Amino acid sequence: MSTGDCEIGSERFREVIEAPRRAFLPLPDTQVIERPGWLQLVTPSLRQGGLNEVAFSALDEKDADAVIEETLALYRRLGLRFRWTVGPDSRPVDLAERLARRGLRQTEVHGMIRETSAAPLDAEGEVTVEEVDECTVEEFSRTMAEGWEMDPAPIEAFNRTILAHPDRRQRLFLARYRGAPAGTAGLVVFDRSVYLLGGVVLPAFRGRGLYRALVTARLRFAAERKIPFATSHARASTSAPLLERLGFETFCRFPVFSND
Repeated sequence: MSTGDCEIGSERFREVIEAPRRAFLPLPDTQVIERPGWLQLVTPSLRQGGLNEVAFSALDEKDADAVIEETLALYRRLGLRFRWTVGPDSRPVDLAERLARRGLRQTEVHGMIRETSAAPLDAEGEVTVEEVDECTVEEFSRTMAEGWEMDPAPIEAFNRTILAHPDRRQRLFLARYRGAPAGTAGLVVFDRSVYLLGGVVLPAFRGRGLYRALVTARLRFAAERKIPFATSHARASTSAPLLERLGFETFCRFPVFSND
């Protein structure tokens, strides 16, 4: 497992790794399974992904295989798509190898961070970004579902839950090209950072600056509220290079496993 120059326990570690573990908003059927060295989410209503993950696992070596088998069996029995994040503080040290041996698909992820000051200029002209409200949540959800190739019905229900939640810690953003819905993204607000997630641009609109515009809008959201950092867990093959060009630096690298 490659972790780069990750300093466990540092402020940046807390914002890049620890804070995003709490980026979830549970649905009524979400089970949050938490104990020392373990944080897991199980949400039967979201069969295609989302709120089904092992966010943190620091296991005793002698117990690791049994816990892995029990966890995989639970998701398999419920027919859920899930992911398992093997962060820099995961244990045992060969946890990634143990998951790979069980046939899970591995994706390399960059834990990234940048200051929110001096955010790039907003996109102008044909690309616009707006924060989503009750009037645009259906359009946003339909666009998001198309981008991620998922059923829009549970996504819209989840997004309406986000908008209705009183703390408004999660925010949603819709990008348009010449007025047409073309991309979506979200963020989660913490005290010292915003966590960027869920960015997707529809294939027909790629290469027109929409991803940059979505990042810019969220950086400005944070800067206006004097939140000093923005973080993201970006796929090495897709989002990470784009974020590097927008001023993000890679704090650490780690694998995420999934059953799709």
